[in-house]
Amino acid sequence: MSSLWHDGVEMPGFPTLKNDIKTDVLIIGGGIAGLLTAHILHENGIKYVLVEKDRICGGTTGNTTAKITFQHGLIYDKLLRAFGAEKAGMYLSANQSAFEKYAELCRDIDCDYERKDNFVYSQKDRKKLEDELNALSEIGFDAEFAETLPIPIETAGAVCFRDQAQFHPLKFLKAISEKLIIYEHTFVREMTGTAAVTDWGRVKAEKVIVATHFPFINKHGSYFLKLYQHRSYVLALENAQNVGGMYVDECRKGLSFRNYGDLLLLGGGGHRTGKSGGNWRELREFAAVKYPGAQERYFWAAQDCMSLDGMPYIGSYSRNTPDMLAASGFNKWGMTGAMLSAMLLSDMVCGKHNDYAELFDPSRSIMKPQLLVNGFEATKNLLTLSKKRCPHLGCALKWNSAEHSWDCACHGSRFSENGRVLDNPANGDLEK
Repeated sequence: MSSLWHDGVEMPGFPTLKNDIKTDVLIIGGGIAGLLTAHILHENGIKYVLVEKDRICGGTTGNTTAKITFQHGLIYDKLLRAFGAEKAGMYLSANQSAFEKYAELCRDIDCDYERKDNFVYSQKDRKKLEDELNALSEIGFDAEFAETLPIPIETAGAVCFRDQAQFHPLKFLKAISEKLIIYEHTFVREMTGTAAVTDWGRVKAEKVIVATHFPFINKHGSYFLKLYQHRSYVLALENAQNVGGMYVDECRKGLSFRNYGDLLLLGGGGHRTGKSGGNWRELREFAAVKYPGAQERYFWAAQDCMSLDGMPYIGSYSRNTPDMLAASGFNKWGMTGAMLSAMLLSDMVCGKHNDYAELFDPSRSIMKPQLLVNGFEATKNLLTLSKKRCPHLGCALKWNSAEHSWDCACHGSRFSENGRVLDNPANGDLEK
């Protein structure tokens, strides 16, 4: 199982940390959020080091569908009702600025950057689409309604954002990362204040940025309550269809479509990590009916951190840790989320004011309905009998027969058949 992004792209290699060092800023995590943050700090002459437990881009970043858009499902009506027009408008403006930063950087990088229209469709609920259009109009953005779509699904229409983008994420990040100060195969086992302890050395920093997908330090921030993880699946099909744009169902369990070259990327089959879902079986059944002449070239899966209110957590790790920052909870919109994080966290490190800091503050209220769901799942799995227990907080693990892994429904940690940690927040392998 490997995404098409890894095929033919050799990422630069970096040494392993084998001694004690000091730096102004330590970035933990070599996915797109960490790499973009390092890039901006590098450009601003800030002394930093990035450490990655394995290879850079080896996790969710290499398994994305790589759509760059500030249309994040039907989020603007939800934000308008929950927070008002000013904050909903700020969310749009913040993600627009991230989108524009990609456009600026991709001008000088050969990464198959293309402008494409983006569509969020609903299979049956036209009113949801109309409500989203009304919300967007209220916050001053001109979206369009699309009555028909060139995808093989009957829909009630779609909300369209014109002139969004897609790219090849690893071609982009290969160019970004080549000049950066990075240590690979450098696993942070624990933190002592702002000092990171690895297997062969210690990194002492003034400030720490945790960009590890799911923040792994449990004693601060309550991320084990504020986040859960969701898996989704992708097929890359040859001889399928050129859909012309980017399409995603407003329903989290629906399908997504976009092309890369002569391949159709068909996404879906999603479910909460540790639960059952359609996975590739659902996609293959759909493709067999709708694209009977297609051939499967690649298949892969991704895992996303989902926040309580639909907005990412970017800022101080907790109220009590001013020198430790975090970025997580991108809710399946990791491209703009990562760039937004890099821009905001770099400003915080440099002591610059950022208009969006309060909006994305990880210490904002957690009194949301999803908190009860997260709490219920954690309690249920803690009480479930199982020989395999997650070393993160002790939840029961469930065997994932589709991916041959042990998965945790509490917080999304995953382990290989022989117990090697695949996805955090677990910070170590299963006991033998």
